Amino acid sequence: MSKPKIMFYHDGRHPLIYMYEPPMQKVEYQEAVDQLVGTPVEAINFTTGDGRTALHETQAGELWGTVNKKWSHIIFRRAHQNAKHLIEEGNDPLRVAIDRAHEKNKLMYPVLLVQQGSGEYGVDNRTSSFRLNNKHLEIGVKGNISKNDRSYEYLDFAHEEVRKERFDYIKETINKYDVDGFELQLNYGLLYFDPNEVNDGRKIMTDWISSISKELKNKGQDKELVVRVSTSVEESYNIGLDLEKWVNDGLIDVIVGEDNKAKSVTNPNVEYDELLSITKNKDTRVHASLYSHMDSDRLNEATIESIRGAACNYWDQGVDGLYIAQWFSQWPYKASFYEKLREVPYRDIMDPKDKFYNVATTTGRQTERASDLFSKKHGDSLPVTLETGKSVKVVTTIADDLPKWDEVGRVFGVKLRFRITSATETDQYVFKINGNTIPDTFLRKINRTYLMASPRHRIFGYWYVFKLPKEFWPSKGKNTLEVTNLKRDEDIVNLPELRDVEFEIKYLMGKNYHRSFVDEDLGPYEFANE
Repeated sequence: MSKPKIMFYHDGRHPLIYMYEPPMQKVEYQEAVDQLVGTPVEAINFTTGDGRTALHETQAGELWGTVNKKWSHIIFRRAHQNAKHLIEEGNDPLRVAIDRAHEKNKLMYPVLLVQQGSGEYGVDNRTSSFRLNNKHLEIGVKGNISKNDRSYEYLDFAHEEVRKERFDYIKETINKYDVDGFELQLNYGLLYFDPNEVNDGRKIMTDWISSISKELKNKGQDKELVVRVSTSVEESYNIGLDLEKWVNDGLIDVIVGEDNKAKSVTNPNVEYDELLSITKNKDTRVHASLYSHMDSDRLNEATIESIRGAACNYWDQGVDGLYIAQWFSQWPYKASFYEKLREVPYRDIMDPKDKFYNVATTTGRQTERASDLFSKKHGDSLPVTLETGKSVKVVTTIADDLPKWDEVGRVFGVKLRFRITSATETDQYVFKINGNTIPDTFLRKINRTYLMASPRHRIFGYWYVFKLPKEFWPSKGKNTLEVTNLKRDEDIVNLPELRDVEFEIKYLMGKNYHRSFVDEDLGPYEFANE
């Protein structure tokens, strides 16, 4: 079996079994695969249910919704109806998906959401009788976690009953179906043991992973065990997951790394150095999670330029592949979805094409400060307060070798944008890139102090947009940006905040080539989207 470089995560629920009116047809279920035919996706990582219950025929586990006599959630009822109907007519949903994938030359890796809360009867229609009847197996019963903590109801893997229930389900799936591998989503619930028992828990968890690996390899040495975890080896270690030992013992084939602080948002600055370090000269591969959800005030999904920037930064770090994460949320897939997906495997093709790089910041759904949401390991995060007389620095990574492409006349322009909230027309700021002060002669200020409406959620402030000449272009690799607040009116209570930092790099298709039918240098169109 070939080793896939491009894996696509399909959650098996939202764009599939939730969407179709019962009774769902086999041909409709096959759409999970059909919609990815003709793309560079080599493997589909397909979630088998909710983790507690399954959406296919199982004896080791429980069918989604079987504990319910009445339903408090219509869509969860629909998922049960569709799965039950397909099974009863002889079209086991998971078998349908796997067979269709192989028919269309795609690999299929079932995914288990390993850790979930138990839920309540009649409230969470997705839970299982095993979870409802075994509250004594939860981490919180030992009294070392607050009842308000989400992990209070997580399964405690110190119990043999817990590990067996999880293993039996995995074993059944591996042996019953023609799988190409199996994924353990271990980054979904971020605790596996009582906090005071993590040290002993690591060996327990390693033994459990080993048993899964052996079961999978008994089915075929080419079958791959994938684990989805944090990009931080230490974070995983602290919850009982000894990744380095798993790699050294040859227990896992692929590590999918996720930014654990804001894993569902596009972030071109995520670093994979820790995972790459522990897998160096080993057989385990590292895949970078490529997200398309931006959730900014202007964009819900990232543009192709943003996807290129993130993908190129990940490839440049030496990862073995990309894990296309949560793109199923774009369903039904349109041309822009396929356009973005087409390029991501090809670092060289993306090289001389437009790119957009943003520094991680809070989004529309996040109320906490980004400094609490994003790991500092993954580049500085925003917003950050700009105190009068003081400077703040932000580091961001750029994949583009601008001098290389400028030499052949391909660079059209480079812009650097800063957004400062609570800024006024009298504020004075100094902006630097890699220690060099950017003159105001290259600056265009945009007044967005108040908006009656906006594309998504309203964020106010001034934009400071620099059209950078060559001597101020960013370097390939890490770049340090610095903002100093020189002057602030003292009668304003709120301090300004640096909220957004963005690079936009544009290329020509060839030397002296035009940009579009209405070229950006032919008039005021240049600033139309700023």
